[in-house]
Amino acid sequence: MKAIVYNEFQGQPSVKDVPVPNIPANGVLIEVKATGMCRSDWHGWMGHDPDIVLPHVPGHEYAGVISQLGEGVTDWKKGDRVTAPFVCGCGACEQCASGNQQVCDHQTQAGFTHWGSFAEYVAVYPANGNLVSIPDNLSFEAAASLGCRFITAFRAILDQGNLQKNEWVAIHGCGGVGLSAIMIASALGANIIAIDINNAQLELAKALGATHVLNSREVDVVAGVKQLSGGVHVSVDALGSQETCFHSIACLRKRGRHVQVGLFSTAESHPNIPMDKVLANELEIKGSHGMQAHRYPLMLEFIDEHNLDLSRLLGKTISLDEAAVLLPQMNEFQSTGATVITF
Repeated sequence: MKAIVYNEFQGQPSVKDVPVPNIPANGVLIEVKATGMCRSDWHGWMGHDPDIVLPHVPGHEYAGVISQLGEGVTDWKKGDRVTAPFVCGCGACEQCASGNQQVCDHQTQAGFTHWGSFAEYVAVYPANGNLVSIPDNLSFEAAASLGCRFITAFRAILDQGNLQKNEWVAIHGCGGVGLSAIMIASALGANIIAIDINNAQLELAKALGATHVLNSREVDVVAGVKQLSGGVHVSVDALGSQETCFHSIACLRKRGRHVQVGLFSTAESHPNIPMDKVLANELEIKGSHGMQAHRYPLMLEFIDEHNLDLSRLLGKTISLDEAAVLLPQMNEFQSTGATVITF
């Protein structure tokens, strides 16, 4: 099969012919139809993830068709249109037993713990309990965006942030997760302040429902957010940096909720935060790491109920060869909307 491979961290990725992955007894092989490019893939390429073993095939947002079943897979059949959350739970540990597969003690992640979906085929396991059926009215391109950015935003806004109608929310970073969060928050009837350094992304944020936008290169973010809202009820760091994390916490009103979604580089993995404000104002700080497969039906109902058009989150579709060139550039924030590789 053809796949994007890198042999060293921060080395030039290239498209190569490599063997089709083997699947364990409880897994499936998926013929990839579309796979999203995410900043987490760039973090992996940089060497920020300790699970990656070289040589490596990245990619963790995928949608496709089951082409092969491993022994013991009973819930699925060849030809099924499927996707999966980027974290697959083992189904047996304490976390999975409590319904929190997103923090499974023995999780697998295509594109991190094993070869990913920047390829014609990807192995996913365990399959029972982790795969999700794609509705017929959802394109493979849109479904690919669910597996990381949209599900992460959905859980961050609803479950971890507990955002309510008419509350104020600040979204720091208008990449795939941030734009998804804006779409979800708008459907809830919240007041949304979108922050980014890219004016094109901010225009898209407004089109998706942001009430106000701020360019962090042009204004004091904390002062600007507080001037607009008096301090937000919920603030989401959808990028992951010292600056965005600090801003997110500092712009909260008393008893506000900060949700950390964006991944940090190794150098910034222990950021300074305004702990004095956390204490004095009784602020909450929560992490959010994807979403469980069993929450997909609720999310899909939410999408249908609010008539959300996921195609509005999509930017451009590209080939594997184009993606190999783009991967090292993903920290330059030049794209607008989600970039999806199609086959």
